[in-house]
Amino acid sequence: MDNRAKIKIVEKTAKFIFLICAVIAIFAVCSITVYMILKGTPALSSVGVFELLFKTEWKPTASDPSYGIFYIILTSIVGTAASVLLGVPIGLLTAVFLTEVSDKRLAAIVQPAVELLAAIPSVIYGLLGLMILNPMMYKLEKSIFEGSETHQFTGGANLISAIIVLAIMILPTVVNVSASSIRAVPGNLRAASLALGASKMQTIFKVTIPAARSGIMTGVVLGIGRALGEAMAINMVAGGSVNLPLPFNSVRFLTTQLVSEMGYAEGIHRQVLFTVGLVLYIFVMVVNFVLLKLRKESGLDE
Repeated sequence: MDNRAKIKIVEKTAKFIFLICAVIAIFAVCSITVYMILKGTPALSSVGVFELLFKTEWKPTASDPSYGIFYIILTSIVGTAASVLLGVPIGLLTAVFLTEVSDKRLAAIVQPAVELLAAIPSVIYGLLGLMILNPMMYKLEKSIFEGSETHQFTGGANLISAIIVLAIMILPTVVNVSASSIRAVPGNLRAASLALGASKMQTIFKVTIPAARSGIMTGVVLGIGRALGEAMAINMVAGGSVNLPLPFNSVRFLTTQLVSEMGYAEGIHRQVLFTVGLVLYIFVMVVNFVLLKLRKESGLDE
């Protein structure tokens, strides 16, 4: 058997393996989707779509139970959006610093530190937030609302604490993906910009970052996915009450709702929690679809 025949066999084998992996991935997504629909839709008919999605009271164990999750959905939207608005600029500027500004010795120190953030378990973030961030928030809360008869103190477990923890947790994803994208920008683009008289900062923000925007957007999408899917750390710092998502309110996210009550729920209560999971799943799919659409419309995939 000559080399050409061997190469063809290897290529056909590799194509078959890649096909199998793609089929498994598609099958996994479809299976999860079907399972969530089958388990999440019964509560919509027994409780009612409007009462479940647009009512604000959550009292599943009361004599007259109520299953409104509107505040929980709103908290997930507000908390995720705020953490992304806080974390993405910091992550992007850190990536710019590592790739374009710092010298190699400093980058060799900062880069492993950023990567170590990704390796820290989420429960550790929650523990640090509980022991360090929440007391700080409580002092701030006391200084603002001291003497108020209407404000309910939460001990620092509030929406702000959850947003800060989420923003820190998405940093390594945004930094690493953005840094890789910036490094992949051809050097002749930078050289051409500098040759035309642009300063280094102008080159970074007018040439390098726009050229790397596709990869940066990928990092943002992955960061949003991390923020949407986090449960344990947020459960430790957010307080866990179903409230309107105001900065100093104890709040509950869709993920923490599942973590908090799935262990003891039964009957309609358990069905509603599966519906909460379905809402979270749809939320993630919609966010990814919108961002993918924006990438295509802006030409980022070209």
